[in-house]
Amino acid sequence: MNLRLDKYLADFTELTRSRAKKEIREGRVQVNGETAKTGNDKVAFSDSILWDGREIRGQKYQYILLNKPTGIISSTADDRDETAVEYIKKHSPVVLPSVPEYDGKSVFLAKDLFPVGRLDKDTEGLLILTNDGGLAHRLLSPRHHVAKKYFVQLDKNLDTTDVEKMRDGMDIGEKRLTSPAVLEILAPREAFLTITEGKFHQVKRMFAKLGKTVTYLKRVEMGTLVLDESLAVGEWRFLTEEEIQNLASSG
Repeated sequence: MNLRLDKYLADFTELTRSRAKKEIREGRVQVNGETAKTGNDKVAFSDSILWDGREIRGQKYQYILLNKPTGIISSTADDRDETAVEYIKKHSPVVLPSVPEYDGKSVFLAKDLFPVGRLDKDTEGLLILTNDGGLAHRLLSPRHHVAKKYFVQLDKNLDTTDVEKMRDGMDIGEKRLTSPAVLEILAPREAFLTITEGKFHQVKRMFAKLGKTVTYLKRVEMGTLVLDESLAVGEWRFLTEEEIQNLASSG
């Protein structure tokens, strides 16, 4: 895939298209060792592109794993609260030395990133951000039944009847019962819950139907992707190629 040089710079740096053209005219951009003359030149992702000596690594798609903290909303824009997209732009990624493409060079984020699904403002854990609409659709489409696993803490004790009710499907005020869910009791008031849907406040509504209030909620898995235990709350990193490929086959 080839792009105009000025568009490439606008897509993968903080530059606007007009500013990118100016930078090129001023001789501040090199392509494969040669100073670029015009923004009309076509470049590929495999080309070596330097802006003021800084290597610009463009990617058609980006895939990010964020260990979302509370207080951040799963949106691209909001008038009141900080969004997940705004949040990652303020924080540097966690570098994984074992992954060759993460070599410490400057990281520029795609301008069209969006969260895949949502986590409530007061919920922590695994949140994927990408600009790959095809992958997002696959992960969120009900027909693919992609599993989402949550760690839950409650205000009341669980018992085996709760496991059965979750497994049989529950009436939470929708047209249909929830799809069968897997409840794994870890302690009297702690559990893992795995669902294959994404209805509004679904986990909280399911436990409310059981007469229990969720006091803490954290997503730990989505499809084949497991929350990286090395990521502290609030940290993020790019997905590896293997993780991306596995996600694409989820469901």
